[in-house]
Amino acid sequence: MSKELILLVGAGGHARASIDVIEQEGRFSLKGLVGYAQEVGTQIFNYPVLGTDADLPTLLSYCKNALVAVGHIKTPEPRIRLFDLLQLNESVMPVIVSPYAYVSPHASLGAGSIVMHGAVISAGAVVGKNCIINNRSLIEHEAIVESHCHISTGAIINGNANIGVGSFVGSGSIIKQGIRLGGGCVVDMGVAVRHDYSENSLILTDDKS
Repeated sequence: MSKELILLVGAGGHARASIDVIEQEGRFSLKGLVGYAQEVGTQIFNYPVLGTDADLPTLLSYCKNALVAVGHIKTPEPRIRLFDLLQLNESVMPVIVSPYAYVSPHASLGAGSIVMHGAVISAGAVVGKNCIINNRSLIEHEAIVESHCHISTGAIINGNANIGVGSFVGSGSIIKQGIRLGGGCVVDMGVAVRHDYSENSLILTDDKS
């Protein structure tokens, strides 16, 4: 049986990592990528960059499956904009899970999210739409990661924590159990977060109080 086709919207570093997960998962055949105008006609790992955002309505007319493959560090805006554009064009945005990750059957994952190699999502955890759960990150029991978040490499979200919409948790950071981060927060690399933070907080150093 032939595999369904999928488009990647983005052609940078995160797209390359996403290609690897899609290949290893084995559910989809990658049709190609969508990138900047100067990238059109080039190839990434032998997959063509087929067009730009402006070409999405045409591309999606023969390939309904798509995944936002743009990274998120400073702002979630590009990922949110592309996710909304795909929704507007009635794209199907599947959940992509590496075969080297563990997702509990009692966890929930939203459309367009990707769970990368070595990640663990525990029982009762909820991950929203269009999230990146990056390599070797941990989402513990009953934690909530709201839509459009990026949980970066090796980050730990402990039980019952809540990460607000569009937040970024940097590599190796640890969010204490039960902590709430408002939407749009940015947690720097290697930070231990022990207290709640309001929306759009920039958390750069360990909160040791």
